[in-house]
Amino acid sequence: MSTGRTLADAMATGPVLLDGGLSNQLEAQGCDLSDALWSARLLADAPEQIQAAHLAYLRAGAQVVITASYQATFEGFERRGVDGAGAAALLARSVELARDAVGAAHRADPGRERWVAASVGPYGAMLADGSEYRGRYGLSVRELARFHRPRVEALAAAGPDLLALETVPDADEAEALVAVAEETGLPFWLSYTVAGGRTRAGQPLEEAFAVAAGRESVLAVGVNCCEPGEVQQAVELATGVTGRPAVAYPNSGESWDAVGRRWMGPSTFAPGRLRGWVRAGARLVGGCCRVGPDGITDLAGQRGR
Repeated sequence: MSTGRTLADAMATGPVLLDGGLSNQLEAQGCDLSDALWSARLLADAPEQIQAAHLAYLRAGAQVVITASYQATFEGFERRGVDGAGAAALLARSVELARDAVGAAHRADPGRERWVAASVGPYGAMLADGSEYRGRYGLSVRELARFHRPRVEALAAAGPDLLALETVPDADEAEALVAVAEETGLPFWLSYTVAGGRTRAGQPLEEAFAVAAGRESVLAVGVNCCEPGEVQQAVELATGVTGRPAVAYPNSGESWDAVGRRWMGPSTFAPGRLRGWVRAGARLVGGCCRVGPDGITDLAGQRGR
């Protein structure tokens, strides 16, 4: 709930704080996410846990909460016996839960502006095999658009403030997502998952960010679910190529083992990097996997310096 300003208005006056990793907060609350639907399973089985996770981040200082729809798809729900109407209702519930959490936070602290971003994960998230970190699924841009359109339409109909096209592994899927998102009339951000200064599919970031250039509905372009060390260069490229503000919410720096389904290595998330990101043009900043409420609180402290 905002005080009347749009998110774009708020971004024009300084960085706006996103939330952190939803899955790690749900696990901290005792939820089992071993299912192929990941956090999306809880939309049906334990929606109160999702709302509690959103509230944890709002209390930590987040101004934008991202819905639990990253891995929620009509195809994924169908494999669990949920029909189209039921899947659409669960996608809408993801927005409603975030909106309810924002309402609760606003009643407790009415002086802070807050917004809801509906998460649209990549095609690979539906496969639940780690392929969102590879891309190149063998599908055309048109086929990817056909996959994304029903879920994007269902999310948009539920009334979020914006769409978060996130963890996109290659420019082809970004082209499909941007085209579908523009059909809704909602503002959106586009963020790639990257490695070694390129998309996960190996494309130059200049080429990938150019997909969003000249698109009026684009609020920001950047990266998420990547190592923190990748952010600075990506932000500089994103703003330079598109002329838009950047979005940046890396993971903790640990690496995900898709086969063993576990995180490995040390955390390299350092809130002190925020100032460099902001100087380079980042206006939406937060954390992704393994960055919890404490990390968002630390980012909030750096933002005020």
